[in-house]
Amino acid sequence: MRYQLVLLGVAIAGLASAAEITVIDEIIAKVNGDIITRGDYERTRKQLEASLRQQGATGDRLEEALKDGEKNILRERIDQLLLQSKAKELNLNVDSEVAKQLADIQRSAKISDPEKFQQFVKDESGMSYEDYKNDKKNELLTNRVIRQEVASKLQIKRDQAQQYYDGHKDEFQRQERVFLREILVAIPAGADTGAAEKKAKDLSARGKKGEKFDELAKTNSDAASAQQDGDIGAYEKGKLRPEIEKTVWDQPRGFVTDPINVGNGFLILKVEEHQKAGLAGFEEVLPEITNKLFSPRFSPELRRYLTQLRMNAFLEIKSEYKDSGAAPGKITDWVDPAQIEPPRISKEEVAAKQRHRRLLGLVPIPGTSVQNTGTSSSR
Repeated sequence: MRYQLVLLGVAIAGLASAAEITVIDEIIAKVNGDIITRGDYERTRKQLEASLRQQGATGDRLEEALKDGEKNILRERIDQLLLQSKAKELNLNVDSEVAKQLADIQRSAKISDPEKFQQFVKDESGMSYEDYKNDKKNELLTNRVIRQEVASKLQIKRDQAQQYYDGHKDEFQRQERVFLREILVAIPAGADTGAAEKKAKDLSARGKKGEKFDELAKTNSDAASAQQDGDIGAYEKGKLRPEIEKTVWDQPRGFVTDPINVGNGFLILKVEEHQKAGLAGFEEVLPEITNKLFSPRFSPELRRYLTQLRMNAFLEIKSEYKDSGAAPGKITDWVDPAQIEPPRISKEEVAAKQRHRRLLGLVPIPGTSVQNTGTSSSR
């Protein structure tokens, strides 16, 4: 057996020396059962640079912003993996939410064929459909953990909100304004207006009968606002086109217009709210106040939670990379398995252990006066 093992070792060594070894990617951090590679890091860096360029950053400003953003690349990736790991621990399931999001995207893209939709996702995102779907799932899982483990524990009490309202009433003085949702039924270039007008009249009638306008907008509108369920925000007097303002300004909440021909299509509007000028009431601004009080408390609490996750996690990070969210006192030194030496034992230590075993055979068994001879008493 010994010679067989030796020959096997020689054969393996020969294969290793003959084969060309290629490093596909370098692991730079281990987070519980997951890894972060140099490729992951570089892809995120390129995405950051592209985002900064889209925002108009160039030259020294771009370099400074990129250098500042790079400090948190590893931190944010570790945050994501820790939250995903926590989601598994909590047995969270977001499959139905993922399916709904993808269905909404497919509906907005107006692509009914599944294969064509998957190709559309690949073209738009630059990743495979399965990777895109998995990214959506991880995003929803991390958001669920944050809501459940952090946000839900930061309750803003009503009396706190009331106190803020009473002390900051100047912030809640309002100009008269109207909040609107829209549905646009576009007229295809060169097409007759009849079909578009018929569709618009049908949608207007459904809205007037009480059908949910946001759902109608999401599934039927050709405007970009369909992604926000038709919500186009608030308008003060004089900010809308005169014919549109005249149609909606004096109408009550819930009013739905007839189709309005705007040239490139037919527009249907719904009055979501009509605020009068003056001090907004407490109930009206309660969500706004809650958000004002919640936001400054949320970020520190989330970072505290992520620090605690780090304390309880298995983390190893290569020395040339820094986690800007590192937990104080947490050892995350990289350990290379190839550099771990096996335990060594001398001949003298082996002999001493053998003598120790022989001596144990002469020691009486506790509770008896009979010596253990090491032989069986059965015949």
